[in-house]
Amino acid sequence: MSLDLTGDLVALFRQVVDTESVSGNERALADLVEAALRNHPHLTVIRDGHTIVARTDLGRAERVVIAGHLDTVPVAGNLPSRIEGDLVYGRGTSDMKGGVTVALACAARLAEPARDITWVFYDHEEVAAEDNSLTRIAREHPEWLAGDFAVLMEPTSARVEGGCQGTLRFTITTTGVAAHSARAWLGRNAIHDAADVLTRLAGYRPREVVVDGLTYREGMNAVAISGGIAGNVIPDACTITVNFRFAPDRDEAHARAHCEELFAGYRLTYTDFALGARPGLDRPIAQEFLAAVGGPAGPKYGWTDVARFSALGVPAVNFGPGDPGKAHADDECCPIADLHTCRDALLRWLV
Repeated sequence: MSLDLTGDLVALFRQVVDTESVSGNERALADLVEAALRNHPHLTVIRDGHTIVARTDLGRAERVVIAGHLDTVPVAGNLPSRIEGDLVYGRGTSDMKGGVTVALACAARLAEPARDITWVFYDHEEVAAEDNSLTRIAREHPEWLAGDFAVLMEPTSARVEGGCQGTLRFTITTTGVAAHSARAWLGRNAIHDAADVLTRLAGYRPREVVVDGLTYREGMNAVAISGGIAGNVIPDACTITVNFRFAPDRDEAHARAHCEELFAGYRLTYTDFALGARPGLDRPIAQEFLAAVGGPAGPKYGWTDVARFSALGVPAVNFGPGDPGKAHADDECCPIADLHTCRDALLRWLV
């Protein structure tokens, strides 16, 4: 099988979707993408592992980076793809093989773009950050990701979503005294003591803040709780895991200080952190992109790899086909109209 990047867009989309590429199993799709891009002589194609980078080198005054990940979360009986009405169903249709398909179709057509373009198709996005191939590329080949502006083809229902939230996770452990549950007064129940932590979370009022013209809403939530060793033992420990999603105006120190203020009196053990990204929509190149796409920009709720580009000094936005609310769902799907909308918008901007 080969990918025809200049043929019917929906047919190409279904080929990409039906090539299963759960994280760690991207080789087959990466091989197809590499071979298809090498058929277009206006592109210089580089491969690193299962990441494919294709570039134009026309000496334009500006360069844009357009990126999408090849991998998906595990299949849940939702392959092969199918069409029902104006929707294509299947694993990865929303997150984010629709964006990959649009990028491939545009890469083939844009032999003489107004700006030089770097197309990036990468692996291992749906897993731990240290396994994401963009982490390796940014460390070993940052020049491959260099540009004046970047577009990450994450699902946004074909609307521009600027920047992204940061994310921080930590645990709080309450401690008690173990005892037989028939003689509970001889112990202290650590799960009961967790009530104060949960009460503080239930009463938390998230901040809304405007960053570069976009309003971000923060969130602080318990996402896991564990404690107890047996059905007849008073638990002597209970651990609550909390996730803080914060606006891109906070740095790590500010985000941690906010958590520690809310949970004064407790020890917080931090387990994960990723900085958010400001939208960067004030730049002329971003304004031209918005004009080509049409419609107002909104904030990105959640963390995406635009933060990696922001860390490299490249302002970035999210823009791609598919409802992000359908990402990872068993009935994951993408409107056919979104594919055409995103492809045509990129061509308007880059031709």
